[in-house]
Amino acid sequence: MGSTRLRLERLGITLPKLAAPSGNYVPCRISGNTLYVSGQVPRIDGVDAYQGIVGQTISRDEAHEAARVAAINMLAQVARALDGDLDRVTGCLQLRGFVNAAPGFTDHPAVIDGASDLIVAVLGDCGRHARTALGAGTLPRAFAVEIDAIFEIRP
Repeated sequence: MGSTRLRLERLGITLPKLAAPSGNYVPCRISGNTLYVSGQVPRIDGVDAYQGIVGQTISRDEAHEAARVAAINMLAQVARALDGDLDRVTGCLQLRGFVNAAPGFTDHPAVIDGASDLIVAVLGDCGRHARTALGAGTLPRAFAVEIDAIFEIRP
């Protein structure tokens, strides 16, 4: 059993089954040793969750959990793209996080830490990544957060 699978078990995380994309795009794209993951949102069991404006209708702590849920969905996409073998990931190169924030909200990094912390907890040191955390005026379907990432993989 791979080390990422053991970490997931220790964290009590089961990767969810994923729905098909809701638009004209693919969830992941591999080019050479690079895996690009499209934006992921906080869906739980296929149901939209954590919708609202951070700093107004959603607290920073709730948004932090939303980012964690989005990261679990991201790892599920990565696992599907790699035929279930997350141990093929040799690095998370970059994570970008978008926060549906109220005017004046400035704690975007603390929100996206929910995703960053989860990725490092599951992938270990190779999960440490460069990152951007931005506020957005709105996000699709009023999600509180959306994340995307670039991973390095082995064949």
